[in-house]
Amino acid sequence: MLEHEQVNEQVKDKTVALSIRATKLTASLLAQAMRAYVKALTAPDNITGEQSIQSLSKQGASLSNIEITGDNIGTFSKTARKYNIDFALQKDDSETPPKWLVFFKAKDADALTAAFNEYSKEALKAKEIKPTIKERLDRYKEKAKTVVDKVKNLSKGEMQI
Repeated sequence: MLEHEQVNEQVKDKTVALSIRATKLTASLLAQAMRAYVKALTAPDNITGEQSIQSLSKQGASLSNIEITGDNIGTFSKTARKYNIDFALQKDDSETPPKWLVFFKAKDADALTAAFNEYSKEALKAKEIKPTIKERLDRYKEKAKTVVDKVKNLSKGEMQI
């Protein structure tokens, strides 16, 4: 009995109802309706992450935008995917350097705030001041000089404790 119920559920899931309103049903009209149905089935319903502004606006939510610089767009995209934010990027070349507009759904505002906090931390971490090569070389020269001095002192017979 249990197998019979499972088979019935599978049959119900596979049953398709196609309704066409026409005065004269032709083979080409039926084929056109079937193509439209298959296209609707294969089209992705819930596109998430980065997408075009058009597909973002088709989802029916109101859109908001924020300006960011183009230095770390990849880092922002990675962070936005982590927080499951639907967004669209648009480059504005009217200014030098160009700026980027990030469009997102207004309902994602809280998630976007958290993503921007993490993004800004990563951007600041990337901009930490590292010593220049010359500074590092000077530091290693000093270390080498102290090691050479210790070796000279040991060769002279002086003991350092």
